[in-house]
Amino acid sequence: MAVARVKRERFTQVDRKPHAMSMLAAGVPIPAHPLALTSTGRLDEKRQRALSRYYLAAGVGGLAVAVHTTQFDIRSPQVGLFRPVLELAMEQIRACDRPVAAIGGVCGTTGQATQEALLLRDLGYDAALLSLAALRSSDDDALIEHCREVGRIIPLIGFYLQPSVGGRALSYAFWRRFVEIPEVAAIKIAPFNRYQTLDVVRAVAESGRDDIALYTGNDDNIVIDLLSTYRINVDGKLIEKRIVGGLLGHWSVWTRSAVEIFNRCRQIADAGSPIPPDLLRLANEVTDANAAFFDAANGFRGCISGLHEILWRQKLLTDKRCLDPEETLGPGQLQEIDRVCRSYPHLSDDAFIEEHRDQWLRA
Repeated sequence: MAVARVKRERFTQVDRKPHAMSMLAAGVPIPAHPLALTSTGRLDEKRQRALSRYYLAAGVGGLAVAVHTTQFDIRSPQVGLFRPVLELAMEQIRACDRPVAAIGGVCGTTGQATQEALLLRDLGYDAALLSLAALRSSDDDALIEHCREVGRIIPLIGFYLQPSVGGRALSYAFWRRFVEIPEVAAIKIAPFNRYQTLDVVRAVAESGRDDIALYTGNDDNIVIDLLSTYRINVDGKLIEKRIVGGLLGHWSVWTRSAVEIFNRCRQIADAGSPIPPDLLRLANEVTDANAAFFDAANGFRGCISGLHEILWRQKLLTDKRCLDPEETLGPGQLQEIDRVCRSYPHLSDDAFIEEHRDQWLRA
């Protein structure tokens, strides 16, 4: 696939990385990028670009590409979309008139993961979101060595992915060792589990490092994660940690609204202001919407299809299909999506998309 060469860049590759990495450290909203397919299952380049343009216009601080929401099967030799999808997103990031963090997913055993990391580095990505799902039976020693090998190539974002969608349990002991790897820049905490979330926060606090940014991937608890302060007693000293950003599949839809919510949460958390009751109500509304989009009732079977359903309704996608034809909405999920769309119109950005969609779809 030929990707058009960008003739002008406001930020050179050398200049862009410090900007992007400092933004990543400070905390930004990052959607996990979906995959746009035609009715015949081929990559829809026009719609793929339009999705990136939508997210950038909505004000996100980064894009996460080739991750779970993009569908891991893009790496299959029969599909062959790993590089093309990464290139298309980078094309739009480079065309943007502000710095944007470029995050690429890396998975597989060490041989595959290091090759993917090399490609990300060569394409100009800032960091790798490192999935350990392929190393289900590996012990902590093997996991840490795997992470070190990838970290020698590109900065790392640790990834605690819930087992329901392909992740594995990771102990506090693992995270305590992981945060000693110098190349770790951030951790996406996405176990959908309060106990396991605390394991990661405590590991970072006890490491003494203040250069690792915590990002929520807990799509079931987004607003509360962004508002919370964690206070950890480390050798008699109280260390405070906050989740400063979000890297979320949920934010691939209703993205402009998500950015507004993120900014409001950060303003309150940064100021240490009391949390308004309406924001706590909003937290429950966002979680309820996520339950429908991610198909929580069916063990997250339709978590990608639900996002496609929204993007299709907004005419950003022309087809709702996934690479795996068996990956569809779960039983009753369509009715749940209808319900939350009716219940929470203030969370939607339909009008924003309607106003700008034609512009984003231009070649």
